[in-house]
Amino acid sequence: MGQNSTARDLGLLALRTAVGGALAYHGSQKLFGWFGGHGLEATGQGFESMGFAPGKPNAALAGAGELAGAALVLGAATPLAAAGGVGAMLVAAEVHRPQGFAAQSGGNEYPITLGVAAAALALTGPGKYSVDHLLGDRLNTPWLAALALGGAVAGGAITIARRNAALAQAEDVSRAETGTNDGADELTT
Repeated sequence: MGQNSTARDLGLLALRTAVGGALAYHGSQKLFGWFGGHGLEATGQGFESMGFAPGKPNAALAGAGELAGAALVLGAATPLAAAGGVGAMLVAAEVHRPQGFAAQSGGNEYPITLGVAAAALALTGPGKYSVDHLLGDRLNTPWLAALALGGAVAGGAITIARRNAALAQAEDVSRAETGTNDGADELTT
């Protein structure tokens, strides 16, 4: 059993490193402009243009959720760290949904993969080679994983709904300004 347990723990370490590292990389791009990122101000403007208003606070939340990947790499407060990535990737997957699934087409394959992997880590735990294990798994419990993942999904769903409502309102305003309404006001005889 020890050999299988060791292999499992090494596998979880590898998965945490890859998923958490990718999330933290993108979070640091958004928040700090590191690794060729645009930083919070420009990212906020980009978020605003995608329908996330106000843009800067939304960009900060997305960046913080992703930056929690650093804690995921360490296996520290794993359910909470993973939930940050899940929430951010849920919203990112929705943004990329119109392009389909394939990443090469700008689709949502990448955020779905990162989000599902982060959720899996919240559910399985970080394994033996982690800060959580060193601290007796006090911040790595099934109830905390359920609560954190539920909060991430709820927060992501609210963010998506607010964005979709803002985009629909902007589309209505645009149609009213240009006088186009898809024939809704045509006279019928």
